[in-house]
Amino acid sequence: MLKVRGFAAHDAHSPLVPFTFERREPGPHDIQIEILYCGICHSDLHQARDDWKNSLYPMVPGHEIIGRVVRVGSEVRKLKAGDFAGVGCMVDSCRHCFACDEGLEQYCQHGATWTYNSRERDSERLTFGGYSEQIVVEERFVVKIPATLDLKGAAPLLCAGITTYSPLRHWKVGPGQKVGVIGLGGLGHMGVKFAKALGAHVVMITTSPDKGKDARRLGADEVLVSRDADAMAKHAGSFDFLLNTIPVSHDVNPYMTLLKLDGTMVLVGVLTELMPPLSGANLIFGRKRVAGSGIGGMPETQEMIDFCAKHGIVSDIEMVPIQSVNEAYERLEKNDVKYRFVIDMASLAKQAA
Repeated sequence: MLKVRGFAAHDAHSPLVPFTFERREPGPHDIQIEILYCGICHSDLHQARDDWKNSLYPMVPGHEIIGRVVRVGSEVRKLKAGDFAGVGCMVDSCRHCFACDEGLEQYCQHGATWTYNSRERDSERLTFGGYSEQIVVEERFVVKIPATLDLKGAAPLLCAGITTYSPLRHWKVGPGQKVGVIGLGGLGHMGVKFAKALGAHVVMITTSPDKGKDARRLGADEVLVSRDADAMAKHAGSFDFLLNTIPVSHDVNPYMTLLKLDGTMVLVGVLTELMPPLSGANLIFGRKRVAGSGIGGMPETQEMIDFCAKHGIVSDIEMVPIQSVNEAYERLEKNDVKYRFVIDMASLAKQAA
């Protein structure tokens, strides 16, 4: 077994603290990765604090992992020692259901094995995530990171990136379409970048006029303030697609009026609370749709990484040392970050030294 250092939550109320644990030795199909950077996702905060009532402790969060391959199993063909690699939200699945056969492991009918706060399929061992110095993952669930990408900014692509890229690709967003991105945060800022790179006319939809300048810097062609009734009326019935990144309960009816005939609004924020009722008329008159989307499967995640390398897309980040993770959580709760925190895992080695 490999002895690994990281930071862990031991209950829902205590701060994350240094933690030493064991990972398996790499098998024939495994890749061992030295973690260089790990993004901090809002779901890390929710899971550490047991907001979703499914937390397993001790917990090493982190599923936006970028690192360097240090060892590969004898059957590994995709990567070699020295390559840069990424690990996202999942590290395994049943691999034989319809979804897995289609490369949609995130929708595995038997449940994916998550990078942390889950249990390995062949044992009762907890999975531990990227707030640590190393990880061992089966080849199928690792993506190759081109050296041309900024590695720090690439870390959030493994969650925030694929969460927004996947629905844009599935609903075939492209040139000639008018696309609205609702909410300018960790997900929303990636949605703007992707929709623009895919060739759409991009409108940032926000409650705050102050975010207009930054939205345009990120690539938005227009900014629509949703609290401005006149502006909303002018845009009514004109959008092909809406990417709704708002992570808390909210009224979607005003946004539905923005869609044109056969338009779709996709929810990607993790909404655990009840939403205000959706008016049936807002669906019926215009044959409109409301849908949801999670992360992408492994083939699509690699496609997204390659797309980012081609178009020079990474997340806007603020780097923090692992010792500041609890302060980062406090700021994240206040939305005090533009737009993602990324942990420099070299800080863990410095602490040990």
